[in-house]
Amino acid sequence: MEAFRGRTALITGASGGLGAEFARQLAAAGCNLVLVARSETSMQELARELEQAHSVRVMTIAMDLARPEAAGELHAQIRRDGPGIDVLINNAGFGLYGPFTDDDPVRLRNMLQLNMVTLSELTRLFLDQMKERGEGRIIQIGSVASYQPGPLYSAYAASKAYVLSLGEALNRELRGTGISCTVVCPGVTATGFLDNAGQQGRKSLYQKLFMMNSPEVVRAGLKASLRNRPSVVTGALNKLQVFFLRFVTRSFAARAGYEAMKM
Repeated sequence: MEAFRGRTALITGASGGLGAEFARQLAAAGCNLVLVARSETSMQELARELEQAHSVRVMTIAMDLARPEAAGELHAQIRRDGPGIDVLINNAGFGLYGPFTDDDPVRLRNMLQLNMVTLSELTRLFLDQMKERGEGRIIQIGSVASYQPGPLYSAYAASKAYVLSLGEALNRELRGTGISCTVVCPGVTATGFLDNAGQQGRKSLYQKLFMMNSPEVVRAGLKASLRNRPSVVTGALNKLQVFFLRFVTRSFAARAGYEAMKM
């Protein structure tokens, strides 16, 4: 983790969950932070905690990244007021639980904008700064759902398949530039994700058995980034699941995923 000391990381979706945990672990490693999320109060509390505990600089920006113009505005604000970004962590995102025909069209559009379009635009914009300096790290948050069709999370799983494909391709394109892109693919994690997706109090048996906590997911993600890996699946059970998906058809994977979600 010494490689992060004195660097500056931009973390989206930083008010809680994996975003806040990335902030804590990077601050403990001596990394300065730019935190972005909609919830300004939560971020400011986290910023005070980290500045006092680790003597790092923490800048907070309250912004709804699901707006189409948000990526450009954020990039311009940081170029004007903030430090150069050495590490970009595209963590902001959310899911929608239930049959696709029940998805609210506005929330569906916002989810796809945030999970794919804003992520892509931020990656493209901050890559320019990294290329100027000849170094940098990008961490994209994918999912175990990136690897198979996800009934009852169909659009979310599709958006994460995009993140995985984009990130692994970028890792290869950027080879030799001093910049790497790593996609971190957790399974079910003890954050507010399920509640925000509309699955309050209805966890499946599969989700209960495979549940991980945020610190172990973030540790695995940062370690993979330091090794310049294109992607990493966190957790032994999740790795096993993704391994066996290689040997079944996509239609079987969709059927199995649907039955697991209903249990």
